[in-house]
Amino acid sequence: MNGVHDMGGMDGFGKVEPEPNEPTFHHEWEGRVMAMVRAIGANGGINIDMQRFSRESLPPVVYLESSYYKKWFLALQRSMLERGMVGKDEIEAGRSLRQNPPLKRGTFSMSDVQRIMTRGSFRRDPPAPAAFALGERVRTKNINPVTHTRLPRYARGHTGTIERINGCHVFPDTSARGEGDNPRWLYTVVFSGRDLWGDDADPMLKVSIEAFEPYLEKLR
Repeated sequence: MNGVHDMGGMDGFGKVEPEPNEPTFHHEWEGRVMAMVRAIGANGGINIDMQRFSRESLPPVVYLESSYYKKWFLALQRSMLERGMVGKDEIEAGRSLRQNPPLKRGTFSMSDVQRIMTRGSFRRDPPAPAAFALGERVRTKNINPVTHTRLPRYARGHTGTIERINGCHVFPDTSARGEGDNPRWLYTVVFSGRDLWGDDADPMLKVSIEAFEPYLEKLR
């Protein structure tokens, strides 16, 4: 979807300033949020693409004012409320007040922690041969979906070259809507800076993105 989260190529936000020796978590509660998000995904409640879409859907002022893990927390809370997994009164009380619907894989024990913290594979068997070949020139589609997509705005409607074929994977756009894996081929597409931003761009700059097959079209 289009939104404030899609900042690639946008002016006015300044350069990225890495924090020297940045810790994994700045506060203890951030680790708890990560654990909750991983657990709810591992037991089949809310998949990673649904989680990403929920973060993208936060109001712009909330998104910009929130830290990384605060976005995770607010999005998880919103997703659970929308799916009836928890009630607003339970959020306010900070504890369970009733028996909620069971999740697909039930509860976890300590023996499940390692499995939960190991990300599964999103690779799937291809439904058809790849439509594009290495070295082929392609154009990204100029799409503006109202739901989740992995194609950034700055790369839409531009011409690039297939530099790698990455196999077939779960298609995030439909997975975020709960419509199943819908496997699609995934490519690495390289663009010149001038392909993306015009003649004023650095002529030596190249940008590579990973793009699913439905995002691409052949040049006529």
